[in-house]
Amino acid sequence: MPAKPRIVILADAGLSTQLMYHGLSDGFDIAAVVLEQKPSSAKMIRHRAKKLGWSETLGQIAFIAFSRWLGKISRRRVRQLLQRYGLDDAPIPSQAITHVTSANQREVIRLLRELAPDAVVVNGTRILSKKLLTSIEAPFLNTHMGITPAYRGVHGGYWALAMNDRAHCGVTVHVVDEGVDTGGILYQATIDVDADDNFATYPIHQIAKAIPLMRAALHDVTAQRLSPREGEGPSRQWYHPTLLFYLKQRMLKGIK
Repeated sequence: MPAKPRIVILADAGLSTQLMYHGLSDGFDIAAVVLEQKPSSAKMIRHRAKKLGWSETLGQIAFIAFSRWLGKISRRRVRQLLQRYGLDDAPIPSQAITHVTSANQREVIRLLRELAPDAVVVNGTRILSKKLLTSIEAPFLNTHMGITPAYRGVHGGYWALAMNDRAHCGVTVHVVDEGVDTGGILYQATIDVDADDNFATYPIHQIAKAIPLMRAALHDVTAQRLSPREGEGPSRQWYHPTLLFYLKQRMLKGIK
């Protein structure tokens, strides 16, 4: 029986990482799960304000606070979807986890060189440095919660719906480069949502579609048939909506 492809998961702690881990664990040798700390909120706010202005940034902060409440009241729907898709949200075994401050630190490069994976599965990290991406021969593969290049950045599924572009509400598995979701596209799929869904549940539909796509991409790596392609059409990076924008879309269009 051939050996399972060897992978490392490089991610932040969260539900989607748990789902991805269990979605891959039966078919792949997961050598390690490297979890980075969340970047400084204060630093992120200053960077966002410099780029977008304080008015927009404060509106986004207000929405982030609101979205946490939305997540709490959506737990029942999330549980229904996990059961529908057969997703496992159990904690990742502690012995498999290596905690680091940043995915870009030297410790991560040393670990990757030591473990020599066939591929690195990226999930929810900060932008990865060129030094890290070129530190080993293996490709870095990312799940992006949106259809690229039109919906790069964050919350691509929500933005597609808000822009009346349901045909591009979906998920992308792509090769990681130094840009923001600009790497070569490997697989994409759209999702179907209904009136019971909202901002907090769209990602469950997306990760359910993404896991089999990531499995396919990893098998492509081991079969030496990985074929990334450039995205077509307009390219845009999206951020969090402001609370005012979200409430307006919800009232006028029913986009929750």
